[in-house]
Amino acid sequence: AVELEDGQALEDGVRTAINDFVVGCKDDGIWSAIKSACILAGARTLDGALVPLVGSAPTNNNFVSGDYDRETGLVGNASTKYLDSNRAENADPQDDNHIAVNVTFHAGSVSRFILSVFDNSISPFRLTEIYDDYGVRSRSATAALFAPQTPTFVGNNRNNGSTAEYRAHGSTTSYASTSLAPSSINYYVFGRNRNGTLVGPVANRLSFYSIGESLDLADLDNRVSTLMTDIAAAIP
Repeated sequence: AVELEDGQALEDGVRTAINDFVVGCKDDGIWSAIKSACILAGARTLDGALVPLVGSAPTNNNFVSGDYDRETGLVGNASTKYLDSNRAENADPQDDNHIAVNVTFHAGSVSRFILSVFDNSISPFRLTEIYDDYGVRSRSATAALFAPQTPTFVGNNRNNGSTAEYRAHGSTTSYASTSLAPSSINYYVFGRNRNGTLVGPVANRLSFYSIGESLDLADLDNRVSTLMTDIAAAIP
């Protein structure tokens, strides 16, 4: 499907990298938990990069071909550019969910949202970048902050109603977090969806995102890292 959108074949090494990623996730037992994901790298064109790995294709809002780099991914502008994942927050169970991204450039923006959803009655599920640290919140009034602000892979995972965990800089940390019922709003990537309005978009560059049920963030981190290394090695 990527090659169809690109209008030409991918390099053998890129094809192998993507295949190895999927097989590896299956071997790790995390593949079935990934419900919505895009590899925002490797493809020859932006349209190819927006072919979903899993789930519905995201809706492109204002990205153009110049925003895309085959090795490092897609870059936002902290203003108008974002993806609607077309994955509703309540598509995954209240206490069985994850979100994750791979960041290749950090903009250091104040109170901006990398992947988030929020309505006026539900506490947000979000990955946030601010000047000195990152913040995660998992359908809860309780947030966790961590520093420094420049992780590559960053994700949040919940498998129960009282605690959640985040992963950054190769380490997974649990934090107290009482869950609330999810909304029916779609996740935005490169910003927050607040009742259909884009809020706090980032100028970060992302090469991968994933949304779905609970999984081992360390396994996903390792697979994404290998994927991106292999794609970069395969591109002339």
